[in-house]
Amino acid sequence: MAEARLIALYPYPSDVEQFERDYQAHLRLLREKLQLPEGVKPYSVTRFVEIPVGKPAFYQMFIMTFPSAEALQEGLSNPAMVELAEDAVRVSSGGPPVIMAGVEVA
Repeated sequence: MAEARLIALYPYPSDVEQFERDYQAHLRLLREKLQLPEGVKPYSVTRFVEIPVGKPAFYQMFIMTFPSAEALQEGLSNPAMVELAEDAVRVSSGGPPVIMAGVEVA
């Protein structure tokens, strides 16, 4: 069974420092709502950097991995995940985040 990924792409924020504070609070909420034990991190966060062709369209990417597409769908229907999605929109001061889901292909 192929892994599934939930991906959120955050546009460049209007205020980077405020975004950083809000995003750290968002990650604390995620840990609380999903009851993640200390040291468990089923997600990754990538900050994009400017390259010679210019400023990136997105500031940051969040990826959470699920064991299957079914587990992803089940997770997304959880009220805690709905609350987290709403909070992701709240912290994204550069516009709403682009949220996608996908499965690993061979």
